[in-house]
Amino acid sequence: MGLDGGGAPGAARLQLVDGVSLLRPDEQVFDAMLAGFANQQLARNFARTTVESRANTVRAFAAYVNAYPWQWTPAMVDEWLGDLRSLRDLKRSTIRSYSEAIRSFCHFATDPLYEWPATCEQRFGSHPVQIVHEWNTAVHVQDNESDPKKRAFTKAELHAFFEHADSQVARIRAFGRKGWLPAFRDATLFKTAYAFGLRRNETRMLDAADFGTNPHAREFGHFGRCQVRFGKAKKGSPPKRRGVLTVWDWTPDVLDEWFTEIRPLFGADGNPAAWPSERGLRIGNQRLNSRFAAYPDALGLDTGLDFHGLRRSHVTHLIEDGWDPRFVQEQVGHEHASTTSIYTCVSSDFRTRTLRRHLDATVTAALETQKVNA
Repeated sequence: MGLDGGGAPGAARLQLVDGVSLLRPDEQVFDAMLAGFANQQLARNFARTTVESRANTVRAFAAYVNAYPWQWTPAMVDEWLGDLRSLRDLKRSTIRSYSEAIRSFCHFATDPLYEWPATCEQRFGSHPVQIVHEWNTAVHVQDNESDPKKRAFTKAELHAFFEHADSQVARIRAFGRKGWLPAFRDATLFKTAYAFGLRRNETRMLDAADFGTNPHAREFGHFGRCQVRFGKAKKGSPPKRRGVLTVWDWTPDVLDEWFTEIRPLFGADGNPAAWPSERGLRIGNQRLNSRFAAYPDALGLDTGLDFHGLRRSHVTHLIEDGWDPRFVQEQVGHEHASTTSIYTCVSSDFRTRTLRRHLDATVTAALETQKVNA
């Protein structure tokens, strides 16, 4: 094939052997293209989970249209995305991630550097084209595209949630069942996510060694600071790290009880995970999700309260309590203050109190002015 750059990760000559006939050329070339696409994405430092997800999306699209990349047309992606929206009712962000996966694959498959256009032309008399364009895909036009129902817990709702989590531990333990240990672990994990404003995976991936002393707030003891090592990463970048400071005086008591009295009962010697699983290194997302979903449902709370609502609540409650917005921004690791403001769901009670305070100050100032003039 002889094009310059044939040694680039994902190039056709690295995936196919020249001169070897293929028993199922269409299928085997497509598989080789996908393998090359994965190698190219990994070389760009994308996470393996992202690479696998994109490859699965490309396979799903190929199966839907029953055609190979050198046969694809823009009309096919139009129909596919339309069906995803109308039949499966997927979120806008999910639809966009699917179209981005197809766009990235087509960009790779049509780049002469990787020799796939020449390979397909030689073998099939056709070549891939870019089928994802601005005019047939959704545009990302605003910072926040989350479900409008998603919100922070009020302080009363949060208190009820944590109280219910604790009551489940006591109830299971009273029946003599072993399940009280996982229930205790999950209740502590939920409180930790709220206390430090953590995302679900940030919380799940904590190790016991990630908690330490804040030399400027020694009253919190060994739990004055939490080191987040698996923060949300930018595309092609490793997980973002940040340190989060303890702000509420109840947090050290909760963590101290867990690490000194309860966690050792898991038999977690040699396991660094803060939240060990009964059968593995650490608790999995599916188990965590199912436990969390059961509690708001049992309390009759609305469906807008999800795990991420604990993080929203951390931001909201700090702002309501008068903490500096810049401090709150640093706590949750937002690069821009505008992102933090999206998370801030200030309660109506707080706004009412703020409005009343300013109105009272205005009235008082007016009365003082009348006295002076009199």
